[in-house]
Amino acid sequence: MELPLFSLNTVLFPGGVLPLRIFETRYIDMVRRCLREDGGFGVCLIREGAEVGAPAAVYEIATEAHIVDWEQRSDGLLGIVAEGRRKLRVLRTWAMPDRLLMGEVEPLPEEPRVLLPVEFESLGQLLQRILGEIGPPYSNLRMQLDDASWVGSRLTELLPLEHADKQRLLELDDPLARLFHLRDAMVQINLR
Repeated sequence: MELPLFSLNTVLFPGGVLPLRIFETRYIDMVRRCLREDGGFGVCLIREGAEVGAPAAVYEIATEAHIVDWEQRSDGLLGIVAEGRRKLRVLRTWAMPDRLLMGEVEPLPEEPRVLLPVEFESLGQLLQRILGEIGPPYSNLRMQLDDASWVGSRLTELLPLEHADKQRLLELDDPLARLFHLRDAMVQINLR
């Protein structure tokens, strides 16, 4: 399967939301195409390069996103909200003439649904507080605070972790392992 790839300095998980301001022509055209065809695009963390300008080198594991809302912003830019749908493996990439990065991708299996263990209830409570404070679009998410994957994914997206650490957590396919890593990381950043 081929998808346009949006290379960013952020990590999106399935079930997450990502507000974006679109100003480069290649991405405006991509958004138009996605809206017209009801298609998605890959959100990839940049391994090497920059968000603006020449296509960047990206990590192999990414997330397919679909646009769930858009608006013409007061500053003249296009604003979109994308929702993460499923994890992808990027098999190869190439740049189009307009510098839009394209990728041959394959979907990865969904993570198993695991109830949030009692030992991680404090992480669910922390996430609930964060979501209540930061407002839309995050506060509009359907809360799944009993789901270990959902809690770990949202915390990874929202906590002040290094991009490479967030990417490693995205690459895990075990929601409980992600929670253990998050708990250890939170001790280091004094959030517990």
